[in-house]
Amino acid sequence: MPEKLTKKQKQIIDFISNFLEANNYSPSYREIMVGLGLSSVSAVAEHIDNLIGKGVLKKVPGAARSLEVTLDLYPETVALFNRTIDALEHKEDIETLQKAATILGLDLNINEKGVR
Repeated sequence: MPEKLTKKQKQIIDFISNFLEANNYSPSYREIMVGLGLSSVSAVAEHIDNLIGKGVLKKVPGAARSLEVTLDLYPETVALFNRTIDALEHKEDIETLQKAATILGLDLNINEKGVR
């Protein structure tokens, strides 16, 4: 279970996620700084390093605009989905639940037969 995020860290994650969705590439540290009204690029870098340490962000070393959100803030939701899938018998129900998990951004690691 990832550590709880601070309010500012959650804002940074949300900013990066929204930027990625709108632009199909991640924001620069300067864009994050301006977008969130932070005091400096080094403040952004410190937050990014902490988020990488918590396992909710990753980046390719030496590559520009390579931030990727990897967080699972709701592991209990993933557990609930997995328990529900285990109880389902009909392939259509499993597929519906998989679609819902995808919409929520949850990675259930389920193959096409519904087996984890």
